[in-house]
Amino acid sequence: MITIWAPYALYNRLANEKLYEACAALTDEERRRDLGAFFKSVHGTLNHLLLGDRIWMTRFEGGSHPSTNLDAILFESFAELRQARADMDRRIEALFSALPADFLKRTLSYVNNAGVASEDPADVIVPHFLQSSDPSSRAGPHAPVATRPRAAVARPAPRAETLIRGPYRPPAPACRDSAGEQSF
Repeated sequence: MITIWAPYALYNRLANEKLYEACAALTDEERRRDLGAFFKSVHGTLNHLLLGDRIWMTRFEGGSHPSTNLDAILFESFAELRQARADMDRRIEALFSALPADFLKRTLSYVNNAGVASEDPADVIVPHFLQSSDPSSRAGPHAPVATRPRAAVARPAPRAETLIRGPYRPPAPACRDSAGEQSF
């Protein structure tokens, strides 16, 4: 069953591709520099975001995944992290492109970060998951990426109606770099 959420999963993948493309332009030192952010560095934040998606996808698929050690570095290598992100995005797209008809009527049971058993309806968790999966809401990597010339940064998620009508085409960038060139 194709759902309204499939286009959001597609957008999530496309935005993550842009984000990782921009992060690839950073040196390893720049990606790992402690920025005083919650997960310290761009590298730490990208690992955290992947971990969060792993946790929720495991739960959506009927499994259990603890919400502990949210600052874990899953991949030291940026290349391996990027590949794992691409694999996760394909997994997210596959799930949300073929959700069972009753999926949004389910209740998800899990243990949260504080160790408390929780239950939430899928129709509440899914929008939260796909909206917080929007890389434009993931401010951690933004500053070091956006300050580089011609850096690509993800855009806010488009309205669902726009995605349903056809492939999303981001608007022309409104920013210009110091040389007067358009940048994303």
